[in-house]
Amino acid sequence: MPGMEFVFTGFRQDSDIRSYTFQIISADRTKSKVTVGADLSLIRKHRIPLQELPLLCRRLLETNGVGKSPTVMFTEKDMLVYVTERVAAEHVAELKRRAHRTPVSSRSGQAWRTAGKAGMLTNAAAAAKK
Repeated sequence: MPGMEFVFTGFRQDSDIRSYTFQIISADRTKSKVTVGADLSLIRKHRIPLQELPLLCRRLLETNGVGKSPTVMFTEKDMLVYVTERVAAEHVAELKRRAHRTPVSSRSGQAWRTAGKAGMLTNAAAAAKK
């Protein structure tokens, strides 16, 4: 949300739910606290790296805002949005890698090979003339 900052302050884990705590600093510099919970079994199911969770929770707060409740849940729907974006980004990266490959040619390196031979022939001819 514009004018709001979300500062990660820590996490706590109860059973299979990891709760990330953020301090909210509003535009008028007032502070409040919000907790975002994430189900670790769903995180594993969707192969989301654990170290990405704090940023994903912060992104959830930035995009959806904070309601009246001091607790928000990072739902499976939110996870699927992230997974879809990640797969699309990986696909684009793979296309870029493929686009930059040069085709293999049987003439690869021929320029430096023939230049060296020509130089050797010139040096040999010059030595024969002496």
